Amino acid sequence: MSPYIRYYWILRDDAALPVSERTLPVGCVQLVFHKGKRLMCLQESRLQPQSFISGQSFGFSDVVSTGVIEMITVVFQPYAAKVFLQIPLHLFNGQNVSTDEVEDRELSDLSYRITDTPDNDQCIRLIEQFFFRRLASGSEYNLKRLSTVLDEINLHPQVNTLQLSDVACLSTKQFGRVFTDYIGTTPKDFLRIVRMQRALYVLQQNPGSPFAQVAYECGFSDQSHMIKEFKLFSGYTPAEYLSVCAPVSDYFSTL
Repeated sequence: MSPYIRYYWILRDDAALPVSERTLPVGCVQLVFHKGKRLMCLQESRLQPQSFISGQSFGFSDVVSTGVIEMITVVFQPYAAKVFLQIPLHLFNGQNVSTDEVEDRELSDLSYRITDTPDNDQCIRLIEQFFFRRLASGSEYNLKRLSTVLDEINLHPQVNTLQLSDVACLSTKQFGRVFTDYIGTTPKDFLRIVRMQRALYVLQQNPGSPFAQVAYECGFSDQSHMIKEFKLFSGYTPAEYLSVCAPVSDYFSTL
């Protein structure tokens, strides 16, 4: 499933005290199943759904535990979630949408089965059986095109949307529509997310890198541009970020 699924992760935590975490945009749509207590989104002052599709986000989010945590998350390749969800991904932009709201009976049934299945290995098998059925039910001819576009983005920090539309062999307007339907956000906003993730990866590899050098390597126009974007995506300047946590790129560390 690696052409479609980047990775799965399972989180368990039975700590008595609340656990808080700040999440940053990672450039990938995710499918989340809570088997324990749900996380509270502090910005929205509400619990996450029991199971939900997490669309592309464009800013940070603070979550806190409300009890014993057990959750399974599927992280799709940036271009692949539409194959399984079978609806345009821009509909999930900036949202956590409950699987019950998607009007997809098979997906809702899967969510209930995951909740009722104690063994997480069996849960993963159920998820993959669902995915294989969806793969067998149809084809997506734009996947190869978008996979090539993603390779270009990952390899070339300075690439722009006009160059990407040429790589995709589409007009700028066609490219924007296809990209947004499959990736879940506009090409311009996705490039900004990847640029931020690239900066995190450079700092992950060498936390002592001068910020001006990081800005140049990652495609920012200058250091002040990088600081502004860091503040938008993480709530911190780069110096503040490094003072409170170790930089990790969920996007580039898993390529």
